[in-house]
Amino acid sequence: MSLSTAQIQPGGAIPTSVTVKEDAADQPFKFENLTGKNIFVGVPGAFTGTCTRQIPGYIESYDKFKEKGVQNIYVLAVNDVFVLKAWKDSLAPNGTPIHFIADDTGAFSGALGLLFDASPRLGSPRSKRYVLITEGSSVETVLVESVPSELTITAADRVLALL
Repeated sequence: MSLSTAQIQPGGAIPTSVTVKEDAADQPFKFENLTGKNIFVGVPGAFTGTCTRQIPGYIESYDKFKEKGVQNIYVLAVNDVFVLKAWKDSLAPNGTPIHFIADDTGAFSGALGLLFDASPRLGSPRSKRYVLITEGSSVETVLVESVPSELTITAADRVLALL
């Protein structure tokens, strides 16, 4: 995991060569063919308090995001794919079209310069709490909570208002 100090900025690009996982540990994929407007929601950890309060807003507002032209919403955490699948099932027992992505090595958030050392509380470096709004792979908006345990600018209603 790279704790880069160079944080992604508007005009930058999503790291399309980095592999992540969604459906299975042995099925890595890359964000190579992104089209349209997408929302990337980075969180420090599945099942943690603030993260578990944050993501239901995106699930509940999914149709409103679609009305604003959003193609996909990706929730990313530095957890393994099994934890992300369990978290998705617990937050949306009836299913959701939102993608829960395991950035299990922290490579994706690290390439964005959005990792922090969460070792004292979570045992390892983790993703900062962030939201990226992209058009294809080009980053249009970068929102990063100054304190990872707070939920202000990355709350679903605040992001929706920006679209």
